[in-house]
Amino acid sequence: MLIPGVIDDQVHFREPGLTHKADISTESRAAVAGGITSFMEMPNTNPPATTNALLEEKIKIARHSSLANFSFYMGATNDNLSELTAVDPRTVCGVKVFMGSSTGNMLVDDEASLRSIFSKIRIPVAVHCEDESIIRANSLVHKKKFGENIPIIMHPAIRTAEACYKSSSYAVELAREYGTRLHVLHISTERELELFDSITSVEKKNITAEACIHHLWFDEHDYPRFGSRIKWNPAIKTRRDKEALIRAVTEGRIDVIATDHAPHTDQEKSNSYFNNPSGAPMVQHSLVAMMELAKRNQIKPEKLVEKMCHDPAVIFNISQRGFIREGYYADLVLIDPDSPWTVKKENLLYKCGWSPMEGQTFSAKVTHTIINGNIVFKNGIIDEQPKSMQLLFNR
Repeated sequence: MLIPGVIDDQVHFREPGLTHKADISTESRAAVAGGITSFMEMPNTNPPATTNALLEEKIKIARHSSLANFSFYMGATNDNLSELTAVDPRTVCGVKVFMGSSTGNMLVDDEASLRSIFSKIRIPVAVHCEDESIIRANSLVHKKKFGENIPIIMHPAIRTAEACYKSSSYAVELAREYGTRLHVLHISTERELELFDSITSVEKKNITAEACIHHLWFDEHDYPRFGSRIKWNPAIKTRRDKEALIRAVTEGRIDVIATDHAPHTDQEKSNSYFNNPSGAPMVQHSLVAMMELAKRNQIKPEKLVEKMCHDPAVIFNISQRGFIREGYYADLVLIDPDSPWTVKKENLLYKCGWSPMEGQTFSAKVTHTIINGNIVFKNGIIDEQPKSMQLLFNR
Protein backbone atom coordinates (compact mmCIF):
# COMPACT_ATOMS: atom_id res chain seq x y z
CA MET A 1 0.00 0.00 0.00
CA LEU A 2 1.54 3.29 -1.12
CA ILE A 3 0.45 6.46 0.71
CA PRO A 4 1.75 10.04 1.04
CA GLY A 5 4.18 10.59 3.88
CA VAL A 6 2.52 11.18 7.24
CA ILE A 7 2.59 14.78 8.51
CA ASP A 8 2.59 14.92 12.32
CA ASP A 9 1.43 18.36 13.46
CA GLN A 10 2.33 17.88 17.14
CA VAL A 11 5.58 16.46 18.49
CA HIS A 12 7.96 17.26 21.34
CA PHE A 13 11.51 16.33 20.34
CA ARG A 14 13.03 17.98 23.45
CA GLU A 15 15.92 19.84 21.83
CA PRO A 16 17.43 22.13 23.06
CA GLY A 17 17.83 21.69 26.77
CA LEU A 18 16.05 18.39 27.45
CA THR A 19 18.18 16.06 25.37
CA HIS A 20 18.50 13.46 28.13
CA LYS A 21 14.95 12.49 27.06
CA ALA A 22 15.19 12.86 23.27
CA ASP A 23 16.65 15.00 20.52
CA ILE A 24 15.79 15.95 16.97
CA SER A 25 18.16 13.35 15.50
CA THR A 26 16.94 10.35 17.50
CA GLU A 27 13.24 11.13 17.33
CA SER A 28 13.27 11.93 13.61
CA ARG A 29 14.91 8.52 13.08
CA ALA A 30 12.02 6.91 14.94
CA ALA A 31 9.57 9.04 12.96
CA VAL A 32 10.81 7.99 9.53
CA ALA A 33 10.78 4.35 10.64
CA GLY A 34 7.11 4.90 11.42
CA GLY A 35 6.27 6.53 8.08
CA ILE A 36 6.30 10.15 9.28
CA THR A 37 8.02 12.29 6.66
CA SER A 38 7.28 15.74 8.15
CA PHE A 39 6.78 17.02 11.68
CA MET A 40 5.85 20.24 13.47
CA GLU A 41 7.62 20.55 16.80
CA MET A 42 6.35 22.29 19.92
CA PRO A 43 8.06 25.21 21.68
CA ASN A 44 8.26 23.97 25.29
CA THR A 45 11.96 23.12 25.18
CA ASN A 46 14.63 24.70 27.39
CA PRO A 47 14.77 27.58 26.74
CA PRO A 48 11.25 27.70 25.31
CA ALA A 49 10.99 28.95 21.73
CA THR A 50 9.22 32.21 22.52
CA THR A 51 11.42 34.54 20.45
CA ASN A 52 12.33 34.50 16.79
CA ALA A 53 16.01 34.18 17.67
CA LEU A 54 15.38 31.03 19.73
CA LEU A 55 13.15 29.65 16.99
CA GLU A 56 15.96 30.11 14.48
CA GLU A 57 18.33 28.16 16.75
CA LYS A 58 16.01 25.15 16.61
CA ILE A 59 15.80 25.43 12.82
CA LYS A 60 19.61 25.40 12.62
CA ILE A 61 19.76 22.21 14.69
CA ALA A 62 17.17 20.50 12.49
CA ARG A 63 18.93 21.46 9.26
CA HIS A 64 21.93 19.42 10.37
CA SER A 65 20.29 16.55 12.21
CA SER A 66 16.69 15.89 11.21
CA LEU A 67 15.95 12.95 8.94
CA ALA A 68 12.35 14.16 8.43
CA ASN A 69 11.09 17.46 7.04
CA PHE A 70 10.51 19.96 9.83
CA SER A 71 8.86 23.09 11.11
CA PHE A 72 8.59 24.65 14.56
CA TYR A 73 5.84 26.48 16.41
CA MET A 74 6.47 29.81 18.06
CA GLY A 75 5.37 29.68 21.69
CA ALA A 76 3.03 32.29 23.12
CA THR A 77 3.38 33.85 26.58
CA ASN A 78 1.42 36.55 28.35
CA ASP A 79 3.89 39.18 27.13
CA ASN A 80 5.54 38.25 23.81
CA LEU A 81 2.99 39.52 21.27
CA SER A 82 5.64 41.55 19.42
CA GLU A 83 7.61 38.35 18.78
CA LEU A 84 4.48 36.50 17.63
CA THR A 85 3.52 39.16 15.12
CA ALA A 86 7.08 39.22 13.74
CA VAL A 87 7.17 35.55 12.66
CA ASP A 88 7.61 34.72 8.99
CA PRO A 89 4.31 33.10 7.93
CA ARG A 90 6.12 31.39 5.07
CA THR A 91 8.39 29.38 7.40
CA VAL A 92 6.59 29.11 10.78
CA CYS A 93 3.83 26.51 11.00
CA GLY A 94 1.87 28.26 13.73
CA VAL A 95 1.68 29.84 17.17
CA LYS A 96 1.24 27.50 20.14
CA VAL A 97 -0.90 28.69 23.05
CA PHE A 98 -1.04 26.69 26.28
CA MET A 99 -4.41 27.44 27.87
CA GLY A 100 -3.51 25.00 30.64
CA SER A 101 -0.39 23.96 32.56
CA SER A 102 2.90 24.14 30.72
CA THR A 103 6.64 24.56 31.03
CA GLY A 104 8.06 27.76 32.51
CA ASN A 105 6.12 30.89 31.64
CA MET A 106 4.21 29.43 28.71
CA LEU A 107 0.83 29.27 30.44
CA VAL A 108 -1.21 32.02 28.80
CA ASP A 109 -3.89 32.80 31.37
CA ASP A 110 -4.28 36.57 31.03
CA GLU A 111 -7.50 37.41 29.17
CA ALA A 112 -6.10 40.57 27.59
CA SER A 113 -3.12 38.61 26.27
CA LEU A 114 -5.35 35.88 24.87
CA ARG A 115 -7.56 38.42 23.14
CA SER A 116 -4.54 40.13 21.62
CA ILE A 117 -3.22 36.82 20.29
CA PHE A 118 -6.58 35.73 18.87
CA SER A 119 -7.23 39.11 17.27
CA LYS A 120 -3.79 39.80 15.77
CA ILE A 121 -2.28 36.45 14.74
CA ARG A 122 -3.24 35.36 11.22
CA ILE A 123 -1.31 32.12 10.94
CA PRO A 124 -2.80 29.03 12.64
CA VAL A 125 -3.13 29.38 16.41
CA ALA A 126 -2.79 25.89 17.92
CA VAL A 127 -4.12 25.56 21.45
CA HIS A 128 -3.73 23.15 24.35
CA CYS A 129 -7.06 23.53 26.17
CA GLU A 130 -7.43 22.63 29.83
CA ASP A 131 -8.74 25.04 32.47
CA GLU A 132 -6.02 25.64 35.04
CA SER A 133 -8.35 26.69 37.88
CA ILE A 134 -10.31 23.42 37.67
CA ILE A 135 -7.10 21.36 37.57
CA ARG A 136 -5.68 23.16 40.62
CA ALA A 137 -8.87 22.67 42.62
CA ASN A 138 -9.06 18.97 41.73
CA SER A 139 -5.38 18.53 42.55
CA LEU A 140 -5.88 19.94 46.04
CA VAL A 141 -8.82 17.60 46.70
CA HIS A 142 -6.88 14.52 45.62
CA LYS A 143 -3.69 15.57 47.37
CA LYS A 144 -5.62 15.91 50.62
CA LYS A 145 -6.94 12.38 50.12
CA PHE A 146 -3.84 10.58 48.81
CA GLY A 147 -0.88 12.84 49.57
CA GLU A 148 1.91 12.77 46.97
CA ASN A 149 1.09 9.21 45.91
CA ILE A 150 -2.07 9.89 43.94
CA PRO A 151 -2.87 6.78 41.87
CA ILE A 152 -2.42 7.36 38.13
CA ILE A 153 -5.95 6.10 37.61
CA MET A 154 -7.08 9.38 39.23
CA HIS A 155 -5.46 11.43 36.46
CA PRO A 156 -8.73 11.92 34.50
CA ALA A 157 -10.45 12.87 37.78
CA ILE A 158 -7.98 15.74 38.13
CA ARG A 159 -7.67 16.78 34.48
CA THR A 160 -11.36 16.31 33.85
CA ALA A 161 -13.65 16.53 30.85
CA GLU A 162 -15.03 19.71 32.44
CA ALA A 163 -11.54 21.28 32.45
CA CYS A 164 -11.14 20.44 28.77
CA TYR A 165 -14.56 21.70 27.70
CA LYS A 166 -14.39 24.97 29.63
CA SER A 167 -11.08 25.86 28.00
CA SER A 168 -11.75 24.59 24.47
CA SER A 169 -15.19 26.23 24.33
CA TYR A 170 -13.59 29.53 25.34
CA ALA A 171 -10.96 29.16 22.62
CA VAL A 172 -13.64 28.49 20.02
CA GLU A 173 -15.64 31.48 21.31
CA LEU A 174 -12.62 33.78 20.92
CA ALA A 175 -11.84 32.40 17.46
CA ARG A 176 -15.37 33.06 16.28
CA GLU A 177 -15.28 36.56 17.71
CA TYR A 178 -12.01 37.52 16.02
CA GLY A 179 -11.98 35.25 12.96
CA THR A 180 -8.86 33.46 14.20
CA ARG A 181 -7.52 30.48 12.27
CA LEU A 182 -7.82 28.12 15.25
CA HIS A 183 -6.56 24.55 15.55
CA VAL A 184 -7.54 22.78 18.78
CA LEU A 185 -5.04 20.09 19.70
CA HIS A 186 -5.61 16.64 21.24
CA ILE A 187 -9.38 16.62 21.75
CA SER A 188 -10.05 13.96 24.40
CA THR A 189 -13.77 14.12 25.25
CA GLU A 190 -17.09 13.43 23.60
CA ARG A 191 -18.56 16.73 24.82
CA GLU A 192 -15.91 18.84 23.09
CA LEU A 193 -16.92 17.41 19.73
CA GLU A 194 -20.08 19.54 19.73
CA LEU A 195 -17.82 22.58 19.28
CA PHE A 196 -16.78 21.48 15.80
CA ASP A 197 -18.76 21.06 12.61
CA SER A 198 -18.59 18.19 10.18
CA ILE A 199 -18.35 20.14 6.94
CA THR A 200 -17.02 17.65 4.43
CA SER A 201 -14.26 19.87 3.06
CA VAL A 202 -11.58 20.92 5.52
CA GLU A 203 -10.74 23.84 3.22
CA LYS A 204 -13.98 25.52 4.32
CA LYS A 205 -13.16 25.39 8.03
CA ASN A 206 -11.66 28.22 10.04
CA ILE A 207 -11.73 26.16 13.25
CA THR A 208 -10.26 22.66 13.11
CA ALA A 209 -9.57 19.90 15.62
CA GLU A 210 -6.97 17.22 16.19
CA ALA A 211 -7.14 13.84 17.93
CA CYS A 212 -4.09 11.90 19.07
CA ILE A 213 -3.30 8.22 18.70
CA HIS A 214 -3.40 7.52 22.43
CA HIS A 215 -6.92 8.93 22.84
CA LEU A 216 -8.07 6.67 19.99
CA TRP A 217 -6.23 3.61 21.32
CA PHE A 218 -6.39 3.63 25.15
CA ASP A 219 -9.17 4.34 27.65
CA GLU A 220 -9.65 4.45 31.44
CA HIS A 221 -9.64 0.63 31.67
CA ASP A 222 -5.97 0.62 30.61
CA TYR A 223 -4.64 2.59 33.60
CA PRO A 224 -4.25 -0.46 35.91
CA ARG A 225 -2.10 -2.22 33.29
CA PHE A 226 -0.03 0.66 31.93
CA GLY A 227 0.07 3.12 34.83
CA SER A 228 2.13 6.25 34.27
CA ARG A 229 3.13 5.07 30.78
CA ILE A 230 -0.24 6.35 29.57
CA LYS A 231 -0.28 9.53 31.68
CA TRP A 232 -0.86 12.27 29.13
CA ASN A 233 -2.26 15.79 29.24
CA PRO A 234 -5.15 15.93 28.45
CA ALA A 235 -5.81 12.69 30.26
CA ILE A 236 -7.01 9.51 28.60
CA LYS A 237 -10.64 9.28 29.60
CA THR A 238 -13.60 6.91 29.19
CA ARG A 239 -14.26 4.22 26.63
CA ARG A 240 -17.27 6.25 25.52
CA ASP A 241 -15.00 9.23 24.86
CA LYS A 242 -12.62 7.05 22.85
CA GLU A 243 -15.41 5.60 20.73
CA ALA A 244 -16.89 9.06 20.14
CA LEU A 245 -13.51 10.35 18.96
CA ILE A 246 -13.17 7.48 16.48
CA ARG A 247 -16.64 8.26 15.12
CA ALA A 248 -15.72 11.94 14.90
CA VAL A 249 -12.73 11.09 12.72
CA THR A 250 -15.03 9.27 10.31
CA GLU A 251 -17.70 12.00 10.42
CA GLY A 252 -15.25 14.83 9.84
CA ARG A 253 -15.48 16.67 13.17
CA ILE A 254 -11.87 15.65 13.82
CA ASP A 255 -9.61 16.88 11.04
CA VAL A 256 -6.13 15.60 11.98
CA ILE A 257 -4.68 12.53 13.68
CA ALA A 258 -1.32 13.23 15.34
CA THR A 259 0.88 11.82 18.10
CA ASP A 260 1.75 14.49 20.69
CA HIS A 261 4.98 12.47 20.87
CA ALA A 262 6.42 13.45 24.26
CA PRO A 263 9.19 11.19 25.61
CA HIS A 264 10.45 11.09 29.19
CA THR A 265 12.97 8.79 30.83
CA ASP A 266 11.91 5.64 32.64
CA GLN A 267 13.18 7.18 35.87
CA GLU A 268 11.04 10.29 35.41
CA LYS A 269 7.96 8.19 34.70
CA SER A 270 8.57 6.24 37.92
CA ASN A 271 8.13 9.28 40.17
CA SER A 272 5.12 10.04 42.35
CA TYR A 273 2.11 11.68 40.71
CA PHE A 274 3.04 15.38 40.89
CA ASN A 275 6.66 14.68 39.89
CA ASN A 276 5.66 12.30 37.11
CA PRO A 277 5.70 14.16 33.77
CA SER A 278 2.87 13.58 31.33
CA GLY A 279 3.57 12.26 27.86
CA ALA A 280 4.99 9.25 26.05
CA PRO A 281 6.76 8.43 22.76
CA MET A 282 4.58 7.50 19.79
CA VAL A 283 5.99 8.52 16.37
CA GLN A 284 7.40 5.09 15.51
CA HIS A 285 4.02 3.42 16.00
CA SER A 286 1.30 5.92 15.08
CA LEU A 287 0.73 4.82 11.48
CA VAL A 288 0.72 1.08 12.23
CA ALA A 289 -1.62 1.69 15.18
CA MET A 290 -4.09 3.42 12.89
CA MET A 291 -3.69 0.63 10.35
CA GLU A 292 -4.67 -1.75 13.15
CA LEU A 293 -7.87 0.24 13.76
CA ALA A 294 -8.51 0.01 10.02
CA LYS A 295 -8.08 -3.77 10.16
CA ARG A 296 -10.67 -3.81 12.96
CA ASN A 297 -13.03 -1.85 10.65
CA GLN A 298 -13.06 1.13 13.02
CA ILE A 299 -11.72 3.47 10.35
CA LYS A 300 -11.27 3.18 6.60
CA PRO A 301 -7.70 3.30 5.25
CA GLU A 302 -8.72 6.19 2.96
CA LYS A 303 -9.90 8.17 5.98
CA LEU A 304 -6.65 7.42 7.79
CA VAL A 305 -4.68 8.89 4.87
CA GLU A 306 -6.97 11.90 4.76
CA LYS A 307 -6.44 12.70 8.46
CA MET A 308 -2.72 11.90 8.70
CA CYS A 309 -1.49 13.13 5.32
CA HIS A 310 -3.93 15.28 3.31
CA ASP A 311 -5.65 17.40 5.97
CA PRO A 312 -2.54 18.52 7.89
CA ALA A 313 -1.15 19.82 4.60
CA VAL A 314 -4.40 21.65 3.81
CA ILE A 315 -4.93 23.10 7.29
CA PHE A 316 -1.43 24.52 7.55
CA ASN A 317 -1.15 25.41 3.83
CA ILE A 318 2.00 23.32 3.47
CA SER A 319 3.63 23.84 0.10
CA GLN A 320 3.68 20.80 -2.22
CA ARG A 321 3.27 18.05 0.37
CA GLY A 322 0.60 15.76 1.77
CA PHE A 323 -0.58 14.29 -1.54
CA ILE A 324 0.76 12.04 -4.29
CA ARG A 325 0.63 14.58 -7.11
CA GLU A 326 2.77 15.60 -10.05
CA GLY A 327 4.95 18.51 -9.06
CA TYR A 328 4.81 17.68 -5.34
CA TYR A 329 7.77 16.49 -3.29
CA ALA A 330 8.06 12.71 -3.28
CA ASP A 331 7.28 12.09 0.40
CA LEU A 332 5.95 8.54 0.28
CA VAL A 333 5.44 5.51 2.50
CA LEU A 334 5.14 1.89 1.46
CA ILE A 335 3.21 -0.34 3.87
CA ASP A 336 2.86 -4.11 3.94
CA PRO A 337 -0.63 -4.45 5.47
CA ASP A 338 -0.15 -8.12 6.30
CA SER A 339 3.24 -8.47 7.94
CA PRO A 340 2.73 -9.03 11.69
CA TRP A 341 5.41 -7.87 14.13
CA THR A 342 5.61 -7.20 17.85
CA VAL A 343 6.92 -4.06 19.55
CA LYS A 344 9.89 -4.95 21.76
CA LYS A 345 12.61 -2.96 23.50
CA GLU A 346 15.09 -4.27 20.94
CA ASN A 347 13.24 -2.67 18.01
CA LEU A 348 12.50 0.71 19.65
CA LEU A 349 14.30 3.73 18.22
CA TYR A 350 13.24 6.29 20.85
CA LYS A 351 16.09 7.74 22.89
CA CYS A 352 14.11 7.14 26.09
CA GLY A 353 14.13 3.39 25.31
CA TRP A 354 10.52 2.52 26.16
CA SER A 355 7.03 2.66 24.69
CA PRO A 356 3.47 2.13 25.94
CA MET A 357 3.09 -0.07 22.85
CA GLU A 358 5.64 -2.67 24.05
CA GLY A 359 4.18 -6.15 23.67
CA GLN A 360 1.63 -5.04 21.08
CA THR A 361 1.53 -7.02 17.85
CA PHE A 362 0.66 -5.00 14.77
CA SER A 363 -0.58 -6.49 11.52
CA ALA A 364 0.97 -3.85 9.24
CA LYS A 365 4.59 -2.86 8.80
CA VAL A 366 6.21 0.21 7.26
CA THR A 367 8.73 -1.15 4.76
CA HIS A 368 9.93 2.02 2.98
CA THR A 369 9.89 5.73 3.78
CA ILE A 370 10.84 8.14 0.99
CA ILE A 371 11.57 11.80 1.73
CA ASN A 372 12.07 14.34 -1.05
CA GLY A 373 12.61 11.45 -3.46
CA ASN A 374 15.21 9.73 -1.27
CA ILE A 375 14.76 6.34 0.38
CA VAL A 376 15.58 7.09 4.02
CA PHE A 377 14.13 3.88 5.51
CA LYS A 378 14.10 0.48 3.85
CA ASN A 379 13.22 -2.75 5.68
CA GLY A 380 14.71 -1.59 8.96
CA ILE A 381 17.76 0.14 7.50
CA ILE A 382 18.01 3.93 7.94
CA ASP A 383 20.00 6.30 5.75
CA GLU A 384 21.70 8.43 8.40
CA GLN A 385 22.52 11.33 6.05
CA PRO A 386 19.70 13.91 6.33
CA LYS A 387 17.72 14.41 3.10
CA SER A 388 15.13 16.59 4.80
CA MET A 389 13.93 20.13 4.11
CA GLN A 390 12.33 22.88 6.16
CA LEU A 391 8.59 22.98 5.48
CA LEU A 392 7.30 26.03 3.65
CA PHE A 393 3.75 27.39 3.79
CA ASN A 394 1.65 29.05 1.11
CA ARG A 395 0.65 32.17 3.00
